[in-house]
Amino acid sequence: MTPKNALLNPVLIVGCVIILFGFAIRASFGVFQIPISQEFGWARSEFSLAIAIQNLAWGIGQPLFGAFAEKLGDRKAILLGGVAYAIGLVLSSVAVTPAQHQLLEIIVGFGIAGTGFGVILAVVGRAASDENRSMSLAIATAAGSAGQVFGAPLAEYMLGLMPWQSVFLVFAAAILAVLVLLPLMRAPVAASKAELEESLGQILVRAGKDPSFSLIFIGFFSCGYQLAFITAHFPAFVTEMCGPIMPGGVLHSLGITTTSALGAVAISLVGLANIGGTLLAGWLGNRYTKKYLLAGIYTLRTIAAGAFILMPITPMSVIVFSIVMGSLWLATVPLTSGLIAHIYGLRYMGTLYGIIFFSHQLGGFLGVWLGGRLYDVYGNYNMVWWIGVGVGALSALVHLPIREKRTPIAVPA
Repeated sequence: MTPKNALLNPVLIVGCVIILFGFAIRASFGVFQIPISQEFGWARSEFSLAIAIQNLAWGIGQPLFGAFAEKLGDRKAILLGGVAYAIGLVLSSVAVTPAQHQLLEIIVGFGIAGTGFGVILAVVGRAASDENRSMSLAIATAAGSAGQVFGAPLAEYMLGLMPWQSVFLVFAAAILAVLVLLPLMRAPVAASKAELEESLGQILVRAGKDPSFSLIFIGFFSCGYQLAFITAHFPAFVTEMCGPIMPGGVLHSLGITTTSALGAVAISLVGLANIGGTLLAGWLGNRYTKKYLLAGIYTLRTIAAGAFILMPITPMSVIVFSIVMGSLWLATVPLTSGLIAHIYGLRYMGTLYGIIFFSHQLGGFLGVWLGGRLYDVYGNYNMVWWIGVGVGALSALVHLPIREKRTPIAVPA
């Protein structure tokens, strides 16, 4: 493959399509919070717990699907994940109690794990050359942002045409439809001879003894907390807390006439801004030290979140915050996954990134659940925002001591 077409291989293209559809659906769940809660009279924390459980199941499933892919094949893992995703959505469409909805989100979470970053980035990473790997990972990550651009507004539009149950069924059909592209997704095992001789158990022990692995694990927690909280609660937050949209203003002239529509558009803007931010992070990751780039991203996120909550919540501040936070949204993913590949090699990248991603989803679980729980207690999201500011600052600090160099491979004599 020549450098000119190195970023246009079928593995990358198909991976982008699957991530795009999967994340379009996943990013839309916050739009359903108010309709579902109002229909059944649920407390805000009930729906929040369901999405929190989804995030936790996603985190638990990620290393499992990574190991499954490395042992039995990438495409089998993705197929299993896609089918689980669709089944979870179909069954969720007939759930009528909080317990039913929360239980079924486990299936949805596992489905997201099988069709998300952990498996697909590992495939893309193996299919890319060393000089193109960081950018390839960034392109695949940006595809998730592209899905987020239209996912929430599409869900909002469809809710105006049909019940939320029908929207879930349409989304299930869409996930199954993209699986027909799987035969095109073939990637070599791009690993050194020493890596191929190293067992999964050995790499897990090696990573477990490395302080840098622990620091990366801790650092990814705040990413999950912030992203999951905003995805699940920001539309409702904007709907309830934002000042009115003035008739005749710029937003009104663009067709954004309600704060509900603004909430969906905000999630879309996050995804749109993140396409550029993620691609820039991938480009920078090929040229500069990844740990310092990650520390900088978490610092900027912390400043943005703190400034936003301190200022009056207006339509314009929502737009500005969405663009700023969006540019930093998934920029951590190609850098974190690239850091794992650089330090520990490509052979078990899926499993190792899956373990790191579990920390991300622990943060996601707390961000979503605390958002609903503390809202029910205090009637606002202020405390959840400030917790996010604190963990963001922590992540910025813990990346600084990481030793960004390949660790030695212990191969049995």
